[in-house]
Amino acid sequence: MMSGGVDSSVAAALLMEQGHEVTGVTLRLADSPPDSVRVGGCCSLSDVEDARCVAHFLGVPHYSLNEKEIFSQTVLDNFKKEYQSGRTPNPCYRCNQWIKFDYVYNWARELDFDLIATGHYAQIVEKEGTKLLKRGVDRGKDQTYFLASMNPKVLEHLLFPLGGMIKSEVRKEAERFGLITADKVESQELCFAHDLDYRNALEAGTPGKIVSTSGDELADHEGITHFTVGQRKGIGLSGGPFYVIRLDSSTNRVVVGGEEDLLASEVEVDELNCFRPMRVGERLVGMPRYRHEGAELEVLEVRTDRAVVRYLEPERALTPGQVLAMYDGDCLVAGSVIQRVLEGETVKG
Repeated sequence: MMSGGVDSSVAAALLMEQGHEVTGVTLRLADSPPDSVRVGGCCSLSDVEDARCVAHFLGVPHYSLNEKEIFSQTVLDNFKKEYQSGRTPNPCYRCNQWIKFDYVYNWARELDFDLIATGHYAQIVEKEGTKLLKRGVDRGKDQTYFLASMNPKVLEHLLFPLGGMIKSEVRKEAERFGLITADKVESQELCFAHDLDYRNALEAGTPGKIVSTSGDELADHEGITHFTVGQRKGIGLSGGPFYVIRLDSSTNRVVVGGEEDLLASEVEVDELNCFRPMRVGERLVGMPRYRHEGAELEVLEVRTDRAVVRYLEPERALTPGQVLAMYDGDCLVAGSVIQRVLEGETVKG
């Protein structure tokens, strides 16, 4: 898949150099608003054009797939519903799950392509006959967290040419190949949030109350979609500091408290996606959000699609709806979504 950035461009060039027969595929998932001077974070019209130019330069066929409708019906609808229910979703995780490594993967298989390759910073290794995702060599760019939702069976048909490289090496390779994307600025925004504010992609919320952990009403708010667990700025309260501790969609309340109220140890996760079996009692490293350094946790319970885990040391802002990726060393064991922070495990100082 070619996004129009330097990473996927170099991945395509490297595969050609290795003797693969390459076809470029670029996804159109969201459009910039008519009055926007920005382009999308990925998959925008300008990115499609860059991908097409690189494919032409390399002399390979190129497809542009307009998948805006399915993206809207899956990833974007889920994003909206999750925020409206007081949860904090990860749309990139869902895009990999439902679009890139499901819908597009199946499309490629139907057309008899043997392998799918992307510019993700990740590696595939085999242990005891099982293929596993392994962190990319460039730990600052490692993207296994976002890939933790893919069906493990897809690994048999994937290539990650950049997994053993660091970003500066990728840039040098782009220069060596003479690619127009060699100096292209890397985007950090969501493809559907062109003004960098994801809230503008959400519908207006229902007004409610901001309350303390003891239930005292402190102020009004315009909707729980304006808040996320751990938030400090923009709450609209004087004094403090105040942090968002919990979002209650049933009462439309935003619960705030001190930073110590954000600490918790035990969570229940659902949508458990295991790359190898998880065992009760084993200790893994859990990442509850991207760029988290990871912290040791113990597996307390494992069911078909759910698990209960406990961090050895209390963690800050464990948030329902967010992704919890669990690792054994550098290998990804499972992806999951935090369902709830278990009562009784919250540390009160």
